[in-house]
Amino acid sequence: MATEFHNLSDYNPATMPDASSMKIGIVVSEWNNDITFKLLEGAHSALIKNGVDSENIMISYVPGSFEVVFGAKLMAERTDVDAVIVLGCVIRGETPHFDYICSGVSQGVMTLNIKYHIPFIFGLLTNNNMQQSIDRAGGILGNKGTEAAITAIKMVALNKSKD
Repeated sequence: MATEFHNLSDYNPATMPDASSMKIGIVVSEWNNDITFKLLEGAHSALIKNGVDSENIMISYVPGSFEVVFGAKLMAERTDVDAVIVLGCVIRGETPHFDYICSGVSQGVMTLNIKYHIPFIFGLLTNNNMQQSIDRAGGILGNKGTEAAITAIKMVALNKSKD
């Protein structure tokens, strides 16, 4: 669904599940860190605001967006997390590199969701230009890091539900 129609950054806190016992991992790309670190701030802040203990938030940094998949895999295998959020930013350039990276990360995160018994949350910005990324990293369209954190909490609650 397009951001212009739905913005999870404007969620209703009263409808959020109890996150006080959740352990959340975040893997963030250092490439385009002026954007990705704002996504991280949004995710971390939303997790804390919704009751996740700061000691239960594990953060790992990887060089680029393509590497978030392997970083997320390691986090799932080496820590006791209930979900992993991957954060990155790929901006379209003049070569097909954008398409390969976006496709690879999308497929990688999907594969992790199938292979492991925890949710992996896709927080990769895939924009045409820097302004679109700025708008989605705390700008006029909210913070996709916040949205990824809200999604993680809801998916952990779903994963732990008995229904």
